[in-house]
Amino acid sequence: MTSTTLRTERGAAAGTLITILLALSLLGLGAWLLMRRAAEPTQAGAAATAPGGQAAPAGVKVPEGKLPVPVEPVTGPPPLAAAAPNHVKDGVVEVDISEYAGYGGLIVANGGLEPNPDSFFTRTYGFKVKLTVGEGETWSQLNNGRFAASATTTDVLAVQGRGFQVVVPAQIGWSRGADMLVVDAGIATVNELAGKVLAASQFNEAEFFLRYLAREAGVKVRVLRDLDGRPEPAEVGLVFYEDANAGCRAYQAELASGRRRLNGCVGWAPGTDEVLEASGGRAKALVTNRNLLVVADILTVNRGFAESNPKLVKGLVHGLLEGNRRLRDDQKANLAVVARAFKWSEAEAADQFAKVHLANLPENRAFFAGTIDSAGSFGGIFQSSVLAYGDVIKNPSDSARFPDLSHLEALAKEGLFAGQVVAIAPIKTSAGAALEGDPLLKKDIRFFYEPNSAKLDPAEPKNNEFLDAVKQFLQVSPGSVVVLRGHVDNARVPEFRKQGGEELVRSMALKAMELSRQRAVGVREALLARHPKLDAKRLETVGRGWEEPVGADGNLNRRVEVQWFTLE
Repeated sequence: MTSTTLRTERGAAAGTLITILLALSLLGLGAWLLMRRAAEPTQAGAAATAPGGQAAPAGVKVPEGKLPVPVEPVTGPPPLAAAAPNHVKDGVVEVDISEYAGYGGLIVANGGLEPNPDSFFTRTYGFKVKLTVGEGETWSQLNNGRFAASATTTDVLAVQGRGFQVVVPAQIGWSRGADMLVVDAGIATVNELAGKVLAASQFNEAEFFLRYLAREAGVKVRVLRDLDGRPEPAEVGLVFYEDANAGCRAYQAELASGRRRLNGCVGWAPGTDEVLEASGGRAKALVTNRNLLVVADILTVNRGFAESNPKLVKGLVHGLLEGNRRLRDDQKANLAVVARAFKWSEAEAADQFAKVHLANLPENRAFFAGTIDSAGSFGGIFQSSVLAYGDVIKNPSDSARFPDLSHLEALAKEGLFAGQVVAIAPIKTSAGAALEGDPLLKKDIRFFYEPNSAKLDPAEPKNNEFLDAVKQFLQVSPGSVVVLRGHVDNARVPEFRKQGGEELVRSMALKAMELSRQRAVGVREALLARHPKLDAKRLETVGRGWEEPVGADGNLNRRVEVQWFTLE
């Protein structure tokens, strides 16, 4: 063996040894990195990975699981399967509900979700009930007889229209805080949603809630097909998802990604609560319906089933009211059965029940008669839904085609629930004044006055329409406050300055302030004269003169700004 050969073999052996050591080192480094990554938290603020591979902003939790994607919006009214009667099988009546504390009365009366021989329905009326929980919309299944009954909200009936062959024998209750509009933390009022995009689900109380508020604020709604679409500056865009919870998760994902193609979501608890908790302070609840009586849950029954089985429908109504009574009178004793049904802890169940008002018998009768307040009644909400959806509802039906109050009246005649009374009132969550902070929304109204006067022109029919619009705010939100802010035209300011300088401008500004105040007072007086039952303490006035013009158009600047403060 030559020296050259020896060096070559030794060099080869050394190279092999070095290669092995390098490989082992790389394997060790890789294992250490994997262990370090596994030990790190996966939430935002600790290098969580947002959609798109970027690190989520500090404090924002990335949603788990597959990210929701928008669904193709339905144009026009939603399609419905052909109507067919439901037929009872094996003595079991199937009722569709969703995961919502407001449906707890049905669960309590049934002793759970499954058919129960010891339930109120079985012991009192001889039939069993199966409660099916789902988040998808099942209006077609109810219409074609897949279910005998379903729990839904009043606004849905206006959208479904004449093809929806159901009857409404009872109100279940009002959502009072369960529905929520969650938005970017910098958005202060509904008016500021103009130009923004929200995630929602179509044709349910979440979309209605947003449409209702947007309409009152004068913000138009534009339906977008995907996240790349944008609304006009005076519009709020809606992108639809499979359900409201998916929409809120999509908004959470946008917060985590930093792309911000969504500026909020509208849905209901607990999904809305979860996105707030995960937002790291980047989102807030702009408004809930805690003091807005616009989302009322109702029992809807397949019309063919109702016509063939009046005794069973009466049993459903009686059981619902009995379950509601037990929860209202002794929530603690009945909480566990609802918690088990929805897989909640009892603490979570109690928290969810704080966001609903379960209706009793007299509240049911007042709800359908319109004596609660027209805005929070069956007919008032139905009409609000027709107006909120606008052109989507081409040929709205009459709200009177749905209710069947015979069972409520029969229970009342039998003397059942005789000690119950109507108990709907504002929910105050703070001792602070109602007018602290920003109003929920505001709208400018150009009332018509008599010449050179602060008195409304009684010959102008538009004035009454405007007054009724202000009354609607007070009706739909018990305890809310309306501030009437008067404004006048600033067009003559240059003329005053030319005639007498800044001294004359200041003098005329004081007169303008007083005139604007008087005009706001004129609206208040006319409103109380037209609707004397309104609480005068809920109407406040202020004059702003020409200090807050909305533009160069003098006609637009002569206005009364209506600011609506709800109790939250």
